Amino acid sequence: MENIALIESFSEFKDDKLIDRVMLMAILEEVFRSTLKKRFGSDDNFDIIINPDKGDLEIWRNRVVVADGEVEDENSEISLEEARRIEPDFEVGEDVSEEVKLIDLGRRSILALRQNLISKIHEHDNTNIYKQFKDLEGELYNAEVHHIRHRAIILLDDEGNEIIMPKDKQIPSDFFRKGENVRGIIESVELKGNKPAIIMSRTSPLFLEKLFESEIPEVFDGLITVKKVVRIPGEKAKVAVDSYDDRIDPVGACVGMKGSRIHGIVRELGNENIDVINFTNNLQLYITRALSPAKITSIKINDENKTAEVMLKPEEVSKAIGRGGHNIRLAGQLTGYEIDVYREGVEEDVELSEFSDEIEDWVIAEFSKIGLDTAKSILEQDVEDLVRRTDLEEETIADVMRILREEFE
Repeated sequence: MENIALIESFSEFKDDKLIDRVMLMAILEEVFRSTLKKRFGSDDNFDIIINPDKGDLEIWRNRVVVADGEVEDENSEISLEEARRIEPDFEVGEDVSEEVKLIDLGRRSILALRQNLISKIHEHDNTNIYKQFKDLEGELYNAEVHHIRHRAIILLDDEGNEIIMPKDKQIPSDFFRKGENVRGIIESVELKGNKPAIIMSRTSPLFLEKLFESEIPEVFDGLITVKKVVRIPGEKAKVAVDSYDDRIDPVGACVGMKGSRIHGIVRELGNENIDVINFTNNLQLYITRALSPAKITSIKINDENKTAEVMLKPEEVSKAIGRGGHNIRLAGQLTGYEIDVYREGVEEDVELSEFSDEIEDWVIAEFSKIGLDTAKSILEQDVEDLVRRTDLEEETIADVMRILREEFE
């Protein structure tokens, strides 16, 4: 009964862990064999009988009877005199099976056995969690905010699994409270030591793609394919969609009447502006669509350098570049081409690089980052807007504008 009582106490672990009774018994046998090996030097001559239905476990040691005084290995051999204390009719050469009680292993061995069992169950539990979430990589997942830290929030799912969402995986406008449900994708799962580290992301382009699958039935059913997604999280995104069914308008189906379908996705992403465009293999048309809402006059493509020179009317340039240069940057990422913007009919304009003797290179680079590469493209801008869009101070921008105006005067 001592064995049964201890096994029952061990099986309490089963209630809190992702482990069934049969697996618990398998772990028990492994742990007991390890203990027997340490206690007796070998477990080869031991039989461990487990009844998973009752939670019962018996340990039997098998030894060969040898003549008195000829025992060389006490673990595998037993003297005739000792054997006959068990049963009086044993003879030399016969096998003796004797039950080993847990109490015979000693208190220290039992404590070590229990610790080993806990460790093995935790290891099994962590392995199961790792496999479970590894299969969920790239999928949408919901979890509840458990703890808010400076560099990450800790989430718990319905099964109590810990999920981490680092600060750089959160949309800048995200603000979470303890107990709030959060949706993201399982971006990566790694084993750190024996513990799985599960990372959730809301900034990945894949998160937006999965939201399309979740919220738009035609995408979920495969009638519409999301070809590519590019994002500046919380600011702007571009999604290229396609359909093999000519009767379906991919953009219209994704956006919905008056934006009804995409509204939920925009709200989930903290009002991130989402441009949905029709994918096409016609590169000129694809770049034209990618630069929406700007209207393009002409395009010159260099496939070798993967660049595109786009000509626009002056009033369309700011639309093509977008706030903070987001539109042109995302269009380039979506198409895979570096896009340069030129103003139509502005022949007297001068490249900003021509002023490198008066304007420092790093200042020129700051303007280039937001798509302003010529003198007039900067003079057309508002000083306050340039301060907001660049890392330049108002005094520096005013000085640059003074230099550029002198060129045209």
